[in-house]
Amino acid sequence: MSGNARGELADWRRVRRYAVPRWMIEQAAERRLAGDWAGACAAARVRVALDLPSIAREHGAEVAAAVEDDLRHLVPDLVRWHLPRYGHGRSTAAVHNALVLAEHGGVPLHVLTPTMADGPQHLTLRFQPVRDGEESLTQEVDWTRLRHLWDVRHTAELLARCGGTDRAPFFRPDGTPLAEAELGRTDDEPGRFERATLLLDRGEPEAAFEAAGLELDLTPPDVPSFYNAEPRAILSGLPLALTRIVEEARRIGGDRFQVSSTWRCVTLFEFGDRPRARVVETNKAKGAVPLPQSVWRRPPDLDLLRTGALGPDDLHPLVRSALFPAYPDPGRPAGPPAEPAAPEPVRVRCKGGEWHEVVVRDGDLRIPHTDEEREREQALEALGGKVTGCFAVHTAWRTSTGRLPRRLREQRQELFLHLQHGDTPAVLRLLNAGAAVRSLDGRKRTLLHHLHLVDHEELLPRLLKAGLDLEARDQGGRTPLHMAVGDHGSPELVRALVDAGARLDVVDDMEFGLIDLIRRWKRTDLAWLKDRLEAEHPDVGGGYWSYDEDY
Repeated sequence: MSGNARGELADWRRVRRYAVPRWMIEQAAERRLAGDWAGACAAARVRVALDLPSIAREHGAEVAAAVEDDLRHLVPDLVRWHLPRYGHGRSTAAVHNALVLAEHGGVPLHVLTPTMADGPQHLTLRFQPVRDGEESLTQEVDWTRLRHLWDVRHTAELLARCGGTDRAPFFRPDGTPLAEAELGRTDDEPGRFERATLLLDRGEPEAAFEAAGLELDLTPPDVPSFYNAEPRAILSGLPLALTRIVEEARRIGGDRFQVSSTWRCVTLFEFGDRPRARVVETNKAKGAVPLPQSVWRRPPDLDLLRTGALGPDDLHPLVRSALFPAYPDPGRPAGPPAEPAAPEPVRVRCKGGEWHEVVVRDGDLRIPHTDEEREREQALEALGGKVTGCFAVHTAWRTSTGRLPRRLREQRQELFLHLQHGDTPAVLRLLNAGAAVRSLDGRKRTLLHHLHLVDHEELLPRLLKAGLDLEARDQGGRTPLHMAVGDHGSPELVRALVDAGARLDVVDDMEFGLIDLIRRWKRTDLAWLKDRLEAEHPDVGGGYWSYDEDY
């Protein structure tokens, strides 16, 4: 497996740990089984922007009934589970995508993904033309033939769609991994899938494509050499489901398809008498239909399982039952870990070579030193001396500068990953377990800076009571109110920060004031704040995006 593939798999492991928490799966399932599809969407953080009576009036009762039937069988948490992801070290949803689930009366039922990679991870469910009101939409993804990704009536089809028969590739029907010597030894679909996958992972794309019944042309694309467009390296870094691509593409229809591969190149599949593939410069694939990632990519769950990064019980329950039909009932809920781990002590090498244990408790990093020792080190630091050992670790923890032991970095990262994915219950549990309420992320943002990602009603009073500064600046000079206004925080959060005393006359390092951010993102939901800023601070900000006649 190439370095790029391993990096992408690490991203997916993080996705599976944080993006769809177990409580979300359980709550959404309970409401869905009770017939409350809207409640299931709310549990899965999917905003419902459609109205069945309005659909009936505009499109007729038959269309409204078909839409309602799909909504009753929609598994919104499974949609979130299968979302295309941003990657490149992030675990958030791919932005500006429209996932078209179905069409009724020529109108698409679709889900919009978030607008910012680091912004709130809410999804939006709509029934209207995809482009209506979505000037920034970058990609329309066809899931109409992929109902196993969202429709509870079709979830069992996942096994066949990922190269399985009575078993999934690399596994027995009960989820037991096959021994290495058993892989790829059969001529059925799982065996062919295993052979092609193992050859591709070993950097042998010619043999992998041949095993899948595909011709491969390794002629380098016509791009400058500094783009590193060597076909063998490109193809070895793609987790292609080679034995499935032909059949899945033919479900879509057509004879030319493309898979995005690098910035300047795509892998072009052409289906004539014998299917063939080659890496070409992007412009030479004009007219070729883009294949959805869920069609061309090996299911990330399958890769995570076969490398031991996940076990069957870590999967979404519907995914587990589809992949492993003979898996014994564990007698307990499935999904990501229900409880985030409480911070554990970490050993640190201190002065004189001694090893001390430091631990995050009661919102701070506790080190085993007296007040007198602390004062002495603080005086040394103030005079420009070098602080080492436990004191250096404490300074790095408090200021987000300097080096932290790996396990402390992981503990801090866990808190911010739960924040990033909007997991308010996990954040509260970690704080209750003693996680550092004054933690800073890598961009020197406090927990207040991240409130736009979670439910703020319970967290904001708690953070203010703990003494967090409403005017704290991140490395870009942004305050928590800047973040809430500029990164699509809710109007309720913005008002709560203003009511708590957040200053309105602030600008960041780019000279963006709050008025600039309101205008830039056309935040009509903050008209009240716009009026206040224009009345009280008319000269604050850089004057960007002042062309708001329509706003």
